[in-house]
Amino acid sequence: MERNDIVALRCKFLRQMSMLREKKDDRPVVYLDETWVNQNHSRTLIWQNEHNSMGLKVPTGKGGWLIVCNVGCARYGFIEGSKLVFRSNSGNTMDYHDQMNGEVFKQWFIQLLNNLEEPSVIVMDNAPYHSTLKETYPKSNWRKADVQQRLTDKNVEFHALETLPELCQKVKYLMPREKKYELDEIELEKGHEVVRLPHYHCKYNPIELIWARVKGEVAKKNNMFKMVDIERLTHEALDAATVDDWKKCVRHAEEIQIENNKKEIMRDTMIEPIILTIFPDDSDWSDDDDQDDDEGNRE
Repeated sequence: MERNDIVALRCKFLRQMSMLREKKDDRPVVYLDETWVNQNHSRTLIWQNEHNSMGLKVPTGKGGWLIVCNVGCARYGFIEGSKLVFRSNSGNTMDYHDQMNGEVFKQWFIQLLNNLEEPSVIVMDNAPYHSTLKETYPKSNWRKADVQQRLTDKNVEFHALETLPELCQKVKYLMPREKKYELDEIELEKGHEVVRLPHYHCKYNPIELIWARVKGEVAKKNNMFKMVDIERLTHEALDAATVDDWKKCVRHAEEIQIENNKKEIMRDTMIEPIILTIFPDDSDWSDDDDQDDDEGNRE
């Protein structure tokens, strides 16, 4: 989290959110995210008798998985019509990101934009399916013929004898300094603004607290451990999240954002890079001293 590139993204995000608050921007700030619920999701601690003969018996393993995608804000709670819940194709994966892809998310995202009744600020992370580039560029595993075709499409001259590294170097100069994402462009066309969360900083996203509430409700009521029941409980828990719940979670996340922004500003002003420069006349090993030592050695 303290890598220079991550710190830069964190500072940019905190500054953007701070400016929205300072300007009293009236647009709703909408937070987007995905999560998962497994078939055998239950409370961590369950009461049993001394013989373990009574009480809830939780099956071993995780079971099947549900992928949940939703978006909400303090003004409206969950956005109506934005809920997406579907079963994972594989019960063996331990990461729900593996079960999402750019095309599924894009279709859901466009529908979400249609459900937003007013221009909004949409906050989301940098998951791969959120970050499909508007225009793709050759990668290191591209074939030479494909790179040549891309250069031809861009009206860039090249010689037939040029090697793949030489061609890739020419492609490098075509790449924009800032990445342009397909979804960001779609948002802008519809009058919305996107703000990207920095990596590893889910604490800035209040929907994470909503997910905790939803999973807690599912765990408390899950006693059959069947996928059909998990789906029903998940839908019920999502529908039960109120606007007041969202307001509390957003307030908590904003407090963290404000506090962290103050720390970043303070760190920038208080901790300056320290550069020590030793001048010849300040050194204990000046040229004069070296000369004296040489003369002394000769004596």
